[in-house]
Amino acid sequence: MKTSKEKKNGINMAGIIGYGAYIPKYRIKVEEIAKIWGEDAESIKSGLNIMEKSVPGIDEDSATIAVEAARKAVKHAGIDAKEIGAIYVGSESPPYAVKPTATIVAEAIDANTSLFAADLEFACKAGTDGMQIAIGLVESNMIKYGMAIGADTSQGRPGDALEYTASAGGAAYIIGKEKNEIIADIIATAGYVTDTPDFWRREGAKYPSHGGRFTGEPAYFKHIINATNALFEKTGMQAKDFAYAVFHQPNGKFPIIAAKQLGFSESQITTGLLTPRIGNTYSGASMLGLAAVLDVAKPGDKILVTSFGSGAGSDSFAIEVKEPIEEKRKRIEESVESMIERGKVYLDYASYLRNRGSIEKR
Repeated sequence: MKTSKEKKNGINMAGIIGYGAYIPKYRIKVEEIAKIWGEDAESIKSGLNIMEKSVPGIDEDSATIAVEAARKAVKHAGIDAKEIGAIYVGSESPPYAVKPTATIVAEAIDANTSLFAADLEFACKAGTDGMQIAIGLVESNMIKYGMAIGADTSQGRPGDALEYTASAGGAAYIIGKEKNEIIADIIATAGYVTDTPDFWRREGAKYPSHGGRFTGEPAYFKHIINATNALFEKTGMQAKDFAYAVFHQPNGKFPIIAAKQLGFSESQITTGLLTPRIGNTYSGASMLGLAAVLDVAKPGDKILVTSFGSGAGSDSFAIEVKEPIEEKRKRIEESVESMIERGKVYLDYASYLRNRGSIEKR
């Protein structure tokens, strides 16, 4: 089994040199939503394994979330933002239908104007797609550093089951390949995709639709399992080789089931399982889970991350934590855990709708 790939064919391999996360302080409890629709809150909490979810502030959207995460990532990495050669923002709730968020982020962090920038869309895995693109650009020496962001203020039609989970948050990662800067080596990555229309939103539609029972099988589980097994085959690693595992978390139950099917224990996924406390942040979900793990992981720990995007596909990563994480951790002002628990402001249903833009003054 080969678990470290600092060099491949004489090329220094890419890794994470810094990351940042952002979760809004606003929350709404399952009970508050269930009360409006006359549903049993306890059954929903048990069925979805979710207690409450994060909600954007009235002046927050996926762009502001991306900017906050990006600024923290630059500070954590300890680099000059002008050395970033590419910025990719993955989201399915961008504030503009035609206007990139990536350029907003670039301006906000004072990046160089000579860089690659684009927005990506692949449901909840668009952020990890950005990581894979950044890895390729860095390893090919086209750029020195690349930034990938997953950020969403995810949508759920009022009264739909998604309303209990669709939340807000995001994370940003900076990819580089200088050994003394890398806090986590990316050992390998693998993917698995099929044309499975389990979830979609047509142009002009305000809310997405979903295929109900198809969201589990043949969508989530099929792609998570196959992408992770492809990574196992590629690396020769198994579940027991990882200290932590993070899976996309559309609710609090699916990741637990997938982990068990792949041979992981519940203790391996507990640290990165955030949905029960903040909901499904869509493009930010697996990336925020990874950030929560990196906040506490030790050098030598190995982490598996497998994202999922409806439509459908999964990206899987094998990551190994390196020594520089200990020093760089001192630069983190707020851990993911502290953001989840700090100064929470609970909203009633009307305030939640206002913050989401579902109701507005005429």
